[in-house]
Amino acid sequence: MNQSPIIHPVTRRTFLSTTSAAAVAALSTSRFAFAQGSDTLKIALIGCGGRGSGAANQALNVPGTKLVAVADAFKDRLEGALNSLKQAHPNSVDVPAERQFVGFDAYKNAISLADVVILATPPGFRPMQFEEAVKQGKHVFAEKPVATDAPGVRRFLAAAEEAKRKGLKVGVGLQRHHQPGYIETIQRLHDGAIGDIHTLRVYWNDGGVWVNPRKPSQSEMEFQMRNWYYFNWLCGDHICEQHIHNLDVANWVKNGYPVKARGMGGRQVRTAKEYGEIFDHHAVEFFYADGSTAFSQCRHIRGAWSSVSEHCVGTKGSADVGGHLIKATGADAWRFRGTKNVDPYQQEHDDLFAAIRGNKEYNEAFNGAKSTMTSILGRMATYSGAEITWDDAINSKVDLFPERLAWDALPKSLPDENGFYKIAVPGQTKTV
Repeated sequence: MNQSPIIHPVTRRTFLSTTSAAAVAALSTSRFAFAQGSDTLKIALIGCGGRGSGAANQALNVPGTKLVAVADAFKDRLEGALNSLKQAHPNSVDVPAERQFVGFDAYKNAISLADVVILATPPGFRPMQFEEAVKQGKHVFAEKPVATDAPGVRRFLAAAEEAKRKGLKVGVGLQRHHQPGYIETIQRLHDGAIGDIHTLRVYWNDGGVWVNPRKPSQSEMEFQMRNWYYFNWLCGDHICEQHIHNLDVANWVKNGYPVKARGMGGRQVRTAKEYGEIFDHHAVEFFYADGSTAFSQCRHIRGAWSSVSEHCVGTKGSADVGGHLIKATGADAWRFRGTKNVDPYQQEHDDLFAAIRGNKEYNEAFNGAKSTMTSILGRMATYSGAEITWDDAINSKVDLFPERLAWDALPKSLPDENGFYKIAVPGQTKTV
C-alpha cells in the first residue's frame, strides 16, 4: 500500500490557501495541448460499479474520446461494465483482455495507458489512486467524496497541489456546479439578492440503498468491499457519500467552509448486522466564520419524510436554492427559467474535456476536498457528540484505512462473535 506523504499540522487558513499561479505558468504546457477536436483522448476507468459505468459513458459521449483500459478489484464488476459500455459505444471502447486489470493494484496499470483517468472506486481508495494518477501526469475525473477521513483528505490535498503545479486538469463529481439553475441562483445570492445570508437548511433524507448479503465463502475484506456503503473506511457514512452534495451547496452559497460543527445522530431503524457500522440519521449544525449557521439533516429511513434540497434565509428574503427560486423583500419572486435540458452529469465531463483540449486552468480538487472535509466534520460531530472545530478535524490522526490491502487482510472494523460491528456512541466515541 502506498504511504501517505508527511503532512504538517493544517490550520483553516493554510488549508484554504492554494499555490501561486506563477508556479503553474512556469511549467511547459506543450504536453497538455491538443488540436481542436483532432486528437483522441485515451480514457482509463478505475472502479466499474454503477457510478463508474455512468461516468465512463458520459466521458465517451464527448467527441474524440476512447476507453482503452479498465480496472476493478472484482472481475465480475469489470466485465459487466465493459459489456454495457461496448453496447453503448461500440466504436469508442477498445479494451482487449491485456488492458483489463483486476486486483488491489490494478489501477496503476490502467492509469499508465491513459490521458484521462476516471476514479470511481469506493471513496476510501480515492486518495491513493488520485495520488498515483497525478504522479503519472494524468488528467483526472474523481467521483465524490474524495476521502473518508482526515488523513485521506490531507493526502488528496497534497496530490491536488502537485496536479496544479503540473498543469493537470481535475474534475470532481459535484455536478451541481455545472447545472445552470444552481449557477445562476447562487450568483444572484452572491450579488446580494436576499442580503446577508445568515441561515441555511440542507437535506438528504431518503430511504437508503442496496445490501449484498454475506456469502459463506467470502473473506471479511470481500464482504466489506461488496457492501462498501456500510463501512466508514470505504464510504465515510451516508453523510459523506450522499449528503456531501447539499453541504457543498451550502459552502458554495457561503463562499467558504465551516469553522466548527456540533450535532447528533444514531441508528434507530437500520440496526441489523448487514448494515455494518454507519448511522441511519444525522442532524448537524455547521457554523461559518461570519456567524451564520447551516442546519443539516440526512437520513436513511424508509417511509419517512424525504427531501433532497437546499434553502437559505437572508436579511432581505429567502431562497429555495435547489428549486432555483428567490423571494426577495419588496420584489417579485425570481425563478430560473433558462435551459432545462442540461444534464449536469454530462456537462461536468464536457467542461473537463474542453479544458483539457483548450489547455485552460481547471482544478476542482481543492473544493472537492474541502466539501469532503465538511461532511467528515459532520460525521465526527455526530459520532462523538462533541463540538468539533475545523482545525481539530482536519488535523485528526484517526486513520480508517486498513494496514494492508489483500483478500486475506483484516479491515480495522471487525464483527463480534454475533456478527455485529461496533457502532459509534455519542459521548464516548473519540473522532479527533
